Amino acid sequence: MSTLQNKVQLIGNLGADPDVRTIDSGKKMARLSIATNENYRNAKGETVKETQWHNAIAWGKNAELAEKYLAKGSQIAIEGKLINRNYVDKEGTKKYVTEVQVNDILFLGGKNGGK
Repeated sequence: MSTLQNKVQLIGNLGADPDVRTIDSGKKMARLSIATNENYRNAKGETVKETQWHNAIAWGKNAELAEKYLAKGSQIAIEGKLINRNYVDKEGTKKYVTEVQVNDILFLGGKNGGK
């Protein structure tokens, strides 16, 4: 049961091309912006489409695959864990960020289908 303590699974579309960088150690990192959609009926019976945006980070081989095969609009499924971090911006304000650290990625095709 301990493997279920911090697990996230999402299926969605990329809102932008992956932002891929190589860090000092030579390892690649890819930032992904993923949109997930939910449809429901409100109290008036109208269909409402709600989009949630999720920030995800892929490292190493997953980052290399994202760089090679993904583009804005690509549909993907990811599995990972939530990471919370903070930093101080240029104005000296402390910022808090929650991201999904990607362990597995699956290319589903969809809009643009990748590069």
